Amino acid sequence: MQRFQRYFLYGSGIYRHSTETIWRPYLMMKKPPSRSSLLFVLFSLLLFVGAFISTRLLDTTVTYIADNSPQETILTTRTIPIEIHPRKPPRIPKKPRRKVEIPLNCSAGNLTQSCPANYYPTRFHPEDQDRSSAPPTCPDYFRWIHEDLRPWRDTGITRDMVESARRTANFRLVIVEGRAYVETYEKAFQTRDVFTLWGILQFLRRYPGKVPDLDLMFDCVDWPVIIARNYRGPNATAPPPLFRYCGDDATLDIVFPDWSFWGWEEINIKPWEGLLRELKEGNKRRRWMDREPYAYWKGNPIVAQTRMDLLKCNVSDKQDWNARIYAQDWIRESQQGYKQSDLASQCIHRYKIYIEGSAWSVSEKYILACDSVSLLVKPHYYDFFTRSLMPVHHYWPIRDDDKCKSIKFAVDWGNSHKQKAQAIGKAASNFIQEDLKMDYVYDYMFHLLNEYAKLLRYKPTVPQNAIELCSETMACPAEGLRKKFMMESMVKGPADTSLCTMPPPYDGLSLNSLLKRKANSIKQVEIWEKKYWENQT
Repeated sequence: MQRFQRYFLYGSGIYRHSTETIWRPYLMMKKPPSRSSLLFVLFSLLLFVGAFISTRLLDTTVTYIADNSPQETILTTRTIPIEIHPRKPPRIPKKPRRKVEIPLNCSAGNLTQSCPANYYPTRFHPEDQDRSSAPPTCPDYFRWIHEDLRPWRDTGITRDMVESARRTANFRLVIVEGRAYVETYEKAFQTRDVFTLWGILQFLRRYPGKVPDLDLMFDCVDWPVIIARNYRGPNATAPPPLFRYCGDDATLDIVFPDWSFWGWEEINIKPWEGLLRELKEGNKRRRWMDREPYAYWKGNPIVAQTRMDLLKCNVSDKQDWNARIYAQDWIRESQQGYKQSDLASQCIHRYKIYIEGSAWSVSEKYILACDSVSLLVKPHYYDFFTRSLMPVHHYWPIRDDDKCKSIKFAVDWGNSHKQKAQAIGKAASNFIQEDLKMDYVYDYMFHLLNEYAKLLRYKPTVPQNAIELCSETMACPAEGLRKKFMMESMVKGPADTSLCTMPPPYDGLSLNSLLKRKANSIKQVEIWEKKYWENQT
């Protein structure tokens, strides 16, 4: 018994404090307690010590909302360890963010495929978003939004201006209180209009309660038509605002992300978000140094004379221009199940050629994503992101008036400067992977349409002949690849990250400096190329 008392009386730390608190009153009693009382106290002490040790690592259960849709709420339970330090307060985990999902109602009872009355949340609380870090700054190509809308900066946009763009438009889109209404004037080629409108509906699902009312005309044809020179001079009227997929230096059309970001049904090109991951994995299949040391192009040559000219650069018995050119027969390819058109399997050459078709081509982003050096035959059109590409940094410029010689020089230069060439290819694929992910595509749409809406000098109203569109009316009756691509690209609910912050517009000096830098880089390549051929002859 004395040994037992000595052990507890001369302990240290919290054990000593505990034993003194419990045992000292009993030891100082004149009449010792009974054996049963002593056993009770000993049992209590053991419970106390066990409880203290167990609190060194306490498992606590936190319940959070994983899904909060208008129809159902799913509660998910997760066990999160909380570390307890004897000298520090317990670390309580942050309250998990609510993840809101908007269901797609394709039930048998909704045979008319009408839009639900509560299709979008009327409000989306800022606390539902991740505020752990400051919003990122948007990529530089967002600055061109200011340039595209500059023609209306002083005058604003009236209803008459919008309606004057109807002459070539495929459809009119009106958004009122977060709901989309469409008046169709002419069916677009293939499913361009279908997937463009689908993309806009997903945009509304991503930013409920944030998209302002707006009214716009959209033309799905390749060629821009708003000629800038027709709206210059002291007596000139303001140009009609018309949205489309590309523009050029002589026109004022407002560029918008193309339909293929949500899928291209006719040629089995998947939605961009999933395809971008496949392209990234495809790049890993063969190291740049191990790739074929030639320039590769595969596509439909009959859409433009410039592509027909490119066929002359193919290897033959008489000449090798360092190019491997393949004509794509999409009819036969569709009959054979698109086995030879998998984009992620085409990153096996060190160099890939981009050449425009009848106008700009959606293939540019797929080519730039390949880690190969992109050889851009001098483009005459731009889309919403390509104006930020820099020659000799993101791509190698190719002359359009002497393609074969220019391609041969580019490949010879790259094979002689492998590290530099590889860096150009990597810069392009990094740009595509980081600055052209779907988060930024949607942010671009938001900032463009938000700035456009600020210029409207009237309150948009739903046209008499317009019909309401929502994901149900488009996706529920869809079949085949259309249904598949819509399901793959559907936005499940509001964005849980903040919009990127718009960069400021270019001032005159910085814009001129950017354009001059591009021109000088292209001119330098032409000088190198000229010397190369002089030495050859």
